Amino acid sequence: MKSMMMVVFATAAFAVGGTASAQEALAKSSGCLNCHAVDTKKMGPSFKDTAAKYKGKADAEATLVTAITTAKGHPQVKASPDDVKGVVKWILAM
Repeated sequence: MKSMMMVVFATAAFAVGGTASAQEALAKSSGCLNCHAVDTKKMGPSFKDTAAKYKGKADAEATLVTAITTAKGHPQVKASPDDVKGVVKWILAM
């Protein structure tokens, strides 16, 4: 039973880590990491600073997705709205 719990835990941890890696790869391929970094300021704010700024705000995801996809206050991106939404969720989870 104990080994079964370890397998379940390891599988869950791998799945979560895989999703984060996929979102980070998407952010990189979409050009987000040209101006942003996960934990340091570049041309734009770090993803962790963005997450902290919007922490606890109910409309954070919608606000960021709209700003990014409409290129208002943010340069035009080449990612689809669904991809932007996935990356935004990943950022807000930091």
